[in-house]
Amino acid sequence: MGLAPAIGPARADDRPGDFDFYVLALSWSPSWCEAEGDADDPQCDGRRPFAFTVHGLWPQRERGWPEFCRADEGPGRATLDGVLDVMPSRGLARYQWRKHGACSGLDPAAYFDTLRRARETVTIPPAYRRLDRWASVRPGQVEADFLAANPGLPADAVAVTCDERRLREVRVCLTKDDLAFRSCPEVDRRGCRRATVAMPPVR
Repeated sequence: MGLAPAIGPARADDRPGDFDFYVLALSWSPSWCEAEGDADDPQCDGRRPFAFTVHGLWPQRERGWPEFCRADEGPGRATLDGVLDVMPSRGLARYQWRKHGACSGLDPAAYFDTLRRARETVTIPPAYRRLDRWASVRPGQVEADFLAANPGLPADAVAVTCDERRLREVRVCLTKDDLAFRSCPEVDRRGCRRATVAMPPVR
């Protein structure tokens, strides 16, 4: 099956700060636009050439993850605007806070600062910074390219995900305290198993 299944359900007693590590999810924006977006969406209307964007920074347990934890406050407009260079829309950033960020144990400003620092930790290989035409890629090669571009990244700390035909995300596991690369075998095992997938061009 091409689409990576869920790693495990959230527990009923999810508490902010109760997790083991982060998963930085980098979405190949053209695939999202092909599968789910529309021409009126700011992510897909062609005004900004999105390639890999931050889908989210997800608190994760060794098995499963917390989600939709209770929070006393949400992100303000200035906080949301401050991440639009790495995330494609305020709506996505707001939703990611509700579903994942609130479980980090951080306030909104600190969470999105952590998200930015996590994104800066990962180097996108040059071949994937912009594609001008459709490409057929092997998920294993994409993973190998990320490993080569990020010295110290363990092979079991990164997973490429896909749907039935397109590369969707690259997920990188980072430590909770200092955002260092760390192994996450359960996440790694859930990666794409297709021989080849498509990468639509940057819009």
